[in-house]
Amino acid sequence: MTETNTRRLVQSVLVSLNGVISEPLAWAGPYFGAESAARSLAVLERSDGLLMGRKTYEIFARQWPAATGPYADFLNRMPKYVFSQTLDQADWKNTTVMTGDVVARVRALKDAGGNDLVVYGHGRFGQALVDAGLVDELTLTIVPVFVPNGTPLFRDGGDSHRWELVQAGPGHDPGLASLTYRPADPKRDV
Repeated sequence: MTETNTRRLVQSVLVSLNGVISEPLAWAGPYFGAESAARSLAVLERSDGLLMGRKTYEIFARQWPAATGPYADFLNRMPKYVFSQTLDQADWKNTTVMTGDVVARVRALKDAGGNDLVVYGHGRFGQALVDAGLVDELTLTIVPVFVPNGTPLFRDGGDSHRWELVQAGPGHDPGLASLTYRPADPKRDV
């Protein structure tokens, strides 16, 4: 967290053993059980908002509005922000479409103060946040599968950043591993 920001941006990513992040619903489900769900709920409960790119929004908006239970109920109640240049409106309750300069809009949300902001996944939106130095904490949950095709965690062309490991260990369900990083020096580009 930088001195001028009172709100942290935490990013959580499911990643296969071979570094794939796309379509985790197709390959992570068998490993994501009750303990992982409880951990995800705890992260949400410390948060004032969920930030998403358009693709994540489309997946979540299909899955969560009709779901019930503590996690779904909290997720449906909380403010959500979808960053898109093509989406005109969001039908999911408590969702605001954010257009324009992604970095400036996210920086303004962080500067507004409050509890954490959460980002799930690491598509183009997540990569833009990392490249802009806006991510205060990055948690990678390693799922013990090799996924034959898909988007890799980090793509060519991204900026270089140094991270420090702040927590490592078994994931919250059997087979998972969890690695949490923070920027080594958020004020310095590599």
